[in-house]
Amino acid sequence: MNVVVVGGEKLVYFLTRIFISKGYHVAVINRDADECRRLAKALRARIILGDGSNPRILEEAGANAADALLAATHHDQDNLVICQLGVRKFHIPRTLALINDPENEPVFAALGVTSVFSATKILANLIEQKTGYESIVNLIPIEEGKLIVVETILEGTSPVLNRSLRDIRLPENSLIAGVLRSGQPIVPRGGTVLKLGDRLITICQPEDMGQVIKTLTG
Repeated sequence: MNVVVVGGEKLVYFLTRIFISKGYHVAVINRDADECRRLAKALRARIILGDGSNPRILEEAGANAADALLAATHHDQDNLVICQLGVRKFHIPRTLALINDPENEPVFAALGVTSVFSATKILANLIEQKTGYESIVNLIPIEEGKLIVVETILEGTSPVLNRSLRDIRLPENSLIAGVLRSGQPIVPRGGTVLKLGDRLITICQPEDMGQVIKTLTG
């Protein structure tokens, strides 16, 4: 896979390192000469000095043959322009933008950006939903946070211990999709009885997260 990344600092460094470890061919565009030198020394990637919103620079980075374009600068408007160029001029099949202001998310989506990630929104959700819930083992937002996958562990105080799934009332758009018991996966049915130490994999909408956690963990 050929990936073009626009931006810099630690986020781009670590993302690029992950892409390279997967065998991707990566080109990084950054407008700071010193940072370009640092990235060139640290990464086995093609580093281009320039403005990622300039079509000529994108072309130099290989945008014509790119499978994905990630815009991760500090400015939402620049990220939008970069992704728009990727879609309209270079016909890149997958464009991804990191945005700072969550209110810009619908604008990016309406203008054809494939995936939009709001770091502010994701962090706020994680802090809001995880604080105080000690039984949460893992929490993953998917589809830009429209759904939440949460893994909880049942402790001695859980109100659902020794109850079957059919007797547990969760919000309408929530379900227990899997149970891990002593390291073994269980596909749950209505008659599955929950035990101490079970790890529950639950899928729900963000607005139902609080009720789901309260129901399962007390």
